[in-house]
Amino acid sequence: MPTGSDTFDLCVVGAGPVGGTLACLAATAGLRVAIIDQAPLPPMEHPEFDGRAYAVAAGSKRLLERAGIWTRLPQPAGEIVDIRVTDGRPGRPPSPLSLRFALTETALAEPGAAFGWMVEARSLRVALNHTLHETAGVTVLAPAAAEIHRAADKATITLHDGRRLAAALVAAADGRESRLRREAGIPVTRFTYDQTAIITAITHEMPHNGVAREHFLPAGPFAQLPMADDEHGNHVSAIVWSEPPAVAAHCLALDDNAFGAEITRRLDPALGAIRPVGHRYSYRLSALHAHRYHDTRLVLVGDAAHGIHPIAGQGLNLGFRDLGALVPLLHAAHQAGQDIGAADRLAAYQRQRRPNNLAMLAVTDGLDRLFRARNPLLRLARDMGMAGVDRAAPLKRFFMRQAMGV
Repeated sequence: MPTGSDTFDLCVVGAGPVGGTLACLAATAGLRVAIIDQAPLPPMEHPEFDGRAYAVAAGSKRLLERAGIWTRLPQPAGEIVDIRVTDGRPGRPPSPLSLRFALTETALAEPGAAFGWMVEARSLRVALNHTLHETAGVTVLAPAAAEIHRAADKATITLHDGRRLAAALVAAADGRESRLRREAGIPVTRFTYDQTAIITAITHEMPHNGVAREHFLPAGPFAQLPMADDEHGNHVSAIVWSEPPAVAAHCLALDDNAFGAEITRRLDPALGAIRPVGHRYSYRLSALHAHRYHDTRLVLVGDAAHGIHPIAGQGLNLGFRDLGALVPLLHAAHQAGQDIGAADRLAAYQRQRRPNNLAMLAVTDGLDRLFRARNPLLRLARDMGMAGVDRAAPLKRFFMRQAMGV
């Protein structure tokens, strides 16, 4: 732990998946990093399975490997090698006009390849905490709170126990309601959806074979995402689906049998009998985008900069892509003996990431509105559009590479 006044290249505020990975990547690149979080971060913890999982795209996996995190996952990740998208309704067969992404259709189907991996939230947390404590150049300050003063030449961080740090740059990885973003006066545009996401997990009779399924229903998308089998050999999938708040509250209050029946109504029958496992979680859906990604000695990453509808499962991966752009810029400046917190360097990061993030916000918002529309002509048009993409090989390969983040 630092004593007195300590100087760092980078201070990361927020030790979630994006902030923690940024700290590890930056330290691996030779920077001296402090990471601050209000929650304790024990280097090895063993939480029980709770049903939550992250969809980690292929490009994001490579980044986690470079950070030293991936090899420390204590539980195996479930591969996604096939994605099937349908426009369906509860209790009725899905439209025959659908879209399928199969890994064998890409030029990236080498051994071990996948569109992505489903990683248990508890597994990523354990690996991340362990890596933060084991990576040379990272100082973990948690649990801790701090006040941050940013000046033209440096940022001064005063911890609530009186310790003082200095850093060339502060990274705000403190979530959608970022205090650092607010203190910098950076405005955001917000989108609200009259939807609540339900997150849980199921075991099922038949293997999923690495297939992820997304059904677009009138109330919102319903996704089944393949996880690794549990320690007893049971086949497991994560479930994420959206409903109007009142319907979601009703579903969440059901007993396991009735809750399982609601999932079965929306699920592909190929998985056979199912049983809910783990906990049930919910949150109101919204989206936001910061009008800029930097201020004096401050850079925004992940949810502090942007948040999107989960319809494409890309929210966390956009945060990892932020790091894929930011860390090389910081590394190059550090290697050249230049100021990593210089405004022109942060502006270069914004130029790289903001257009892509805005495009993903527009796509996910548009998809949600399109698939919730009840007009039968619009429904036919969107089904024909999916079928058209399914038959257009170059366009399909483009979408597959985007999903993989490569």
